[in-house]
Order: sequence, then C-alpha cells, then structure tokens
Amino acid sequence: MTRLLEPVAVPADEGVLDVLPAVRAALSGAGPALLLHSDEVAPPPALRPGEPLGAAEDDPADPTVAVVATSGSTGDAKGVLLQASALLASVSATHDRLGGAARWLLALPPQHVAGLQVLVRSLVGGAPPVVLDLSVGFRPEAFAEAAARVAGSRRYTALVPTQLVRLLDAGGAALDALAGFDAVLVGGASTPSALRERAAGAGVRVVTTYGMTETCGGCVYDGVPFDGVTARVDGPAGRVLLGGPVLARGYRSGPGGDTADPTDAPDRPGGTDGTPGGGFVGDADGTRWFATDDAGRLGADGRLEVLGRLDDVVVTGGLKVVPHAVESALLRLPGVREAAVVAAPDPQWGQRVVAALVLADGVQPPTMAQVRERVTADVAAHASPRQLLVLASMPLRGPGKPDRTAIARLAVLGDRG
Repeated sequence: MTRLLEPVAVPADEGVLDVLPAVRAALSGAGPALLLHSDEVAPPPALRPGEPLGAAEDDPADPTVAVVATSGSTGDAKGVLLQASALLASVSATHDRLGGAARWLLALPPQHVAGLQVLVRSLVGGAPPVVLDLSVGFRPEAFAEAAARVAGSRRYTALVPTQLVRLLDAGGAALDALAGFDAVLVGGASTPSALRERAAGAGVRVVTTYGMTETCGGCVYDGVPFDGVTARVDGPAGRVLLGGPVLARGYRSGPGGDTADPTDAPDRPGGTDGTPGGGFVGDADGTRWFATDDAGRLGADGRLEVLGRLDDVVVTGGLKVVPHAVESALLRLPGVREAAVVAAPDPQWGQRVVAALVLADGVQPPTMAQVRERVTADVAAHASPRQLLVLASMPLRGPGKPDRTAIARLAVLGDRG
C-alpha cells in the first residue's frame, strides 16, 4: 500500500502535543509519513507534500516516519527521509548515554530534527513532553515556568547555543531551572569551549551533540560516537564521515522521481580533499556513510573534534583560517557573548576575516587592537580579523545556526559605508 507524505502544520505552543498521535502512527507505519512544518510557513513544494512516497522512499518493514527539510546552508533545502529504525536507534543510544529515559522539555521547533527527536524520545519513554511556548520567541522567564512543570526523577531538555547563552545571561530563576536538568543537550551549531566552561561553572550539565538531519540528529556526544556509530576523518582536508544505524534512508526524490537511492544521486559529495557537497556514500563492501561538510580530527582516545565547515574556511593572503578557532579566541574577550567569523571580498587579501560579535548588556565593544591581539595570541597573526561588526543580535538560520551569508552581506555593506 502506497503511503502519502502528509504535510502537518505544527504550532509553536502547546498545540504541538496534538501531533503526537500522528508521530506514533507514522512510527508503526499505520499512518502516513509526516512533513512537519511551521504553521506560519507552507511546506517546501519541492518536497511534494501530499504526494505518495516513491518505491525506494518507504519500506513496509521499516516505514519512513518523517521527511525533514534541511536548513539549506549550502544551497536549496533537501528533504531527508527518516525511517523508524534509524530514529529508534538514535533514541535508544541517547537514553543509554544519558542514563535512561526521562521527562523532556521541548524547547525547539519539532519541524527540525532536534525537536522531532524530543517527541520521539517522549513517545518511547511513555510521557509527553512539557512544551515551551515559542510563539513569541524564546524567553528565559517562560523557560523557567515551563521547567517547573517537568516532573519526574530524571529531566532532560535540548537547546541550541544561542538559547544557552540567553539563559546564562538571564541568571536567576532561569539559570536555576536550567541547572535543575539532569542533562542539557546543546547542538544545532558549534558550542565554543568558553560557553561550555561558563555553563559548567554555573552548575549546568551540558552535553554537546554533533550530528545532522541525515544522522537523525546528534550521534556524537561530547566527542564520543554512540555505540554502533563510527566516525572517521578522510582526506587532507579532514572531512568527517559518520556511519551506523542512525543514518537516514536518503533524500526525497524530485517531481516524477520514484527513487531515493542516495549513492546514485547526482548531488553526491565532492571528494574528501575539501571540495564542498556532503552526501551519502558507500564503501566497496556496502557500508553506508554520510560524508559531512565538516572538517575534523580524531584524538588518540577516539574522540572527534569538529573544526568547522569545509566551505567556511577563509583564505586570506593565500593562508587558510578556520573560523571555529578564531571564534573560540573571540569568546575569551570580556563581555563577548556570541561570535561568528566569515569571509568578505577584499581587493588586497582576496578575502578578509570579518568578526561579528554580540556583547553582554552594558559592555563596551573591544577595540580592533584588542581583537587582533587576542586572536594573534590564540591562533595566528594571519587569522586576525580585519573588520569588526558589533551586532545587537546574531542573524540566525534553521535551528539556531549563525547565518554566515547574512553576516557577510553586512560586512560588505559596512565596507561601502
């Protein structure tokens, strides 16, 4: 029997709980696959909402539960086919790593994989999540009120780094509520070491997560892959590849297509030499991998350190600069709460390093000399920013990731006066 891809509008308040029966039915295959989307934005037409899944896009023995649109950082968003076995493998590994099932606070939109996983974990754990109302944005005081309603012997939540920063800045009841969770998963964007240290100093049990929609969300916690998940680093650029039972089925085919065979797709990844374009690949023995767009390295203990996106590297004066390293240095400056580093065209250097900062209330911006001194000491002189943007808030895309394209646009406009 052909199953449809049913679009489901998801509200940003407690109405999201009405979606749980549909998620449960999709997990068993008794209901259609779901294309969750914000109730304020129509689902992407390219994902063919309301149309049947193709022959390779579903399996009666392992039904496709949801098609989740990627955040589209490197082009048009794709629809990732998440099957029941992969989602449930991720849930089981998450609970094993954290110490068991718990009551969850949903603080992320469920149309993104991190929020969807909170719904699935809650179904598996047998208790619906408490929902943080995001209809008027993320507010620390609302987080504290919602956290107070999360009952149980174990309590978890999942956040993006921007939310963590705002809760730490708010202090008081919001920070007390955050510190009361047994685990606070933080992912969706890089979590700088300075932010992790700040949270730990405040008594918050942060678990940093790494993964993407194609791996059912985070599958590497605090640098350690889940049991059954393998991380490897290939090529001179150090492209990160992930393998294991959490890998998605593939991508939703285009109009008229009836196959989602990920290893035959025309947009399969570039080489491991650092050319952009991640995707699903297969070894000669049939082992599947997801080739990410990230560079990383594996320590002697097997821990994975993610260095940043391959296509975010700035080449200035012929030398490469990894934004993640510069951002970590900038976050050590007094009063800097958020930092993002991008490239902007430069007639002399080819590209110049641009630093965008968000400061704590009442803090005076650092001088360019202070910025360059900090980065030179921590990274290298050639990595020092040549342009500084001080922003009221960081432009974001998707689930809390810095919008580097928007920041680069601001840099160019600022250069033009």
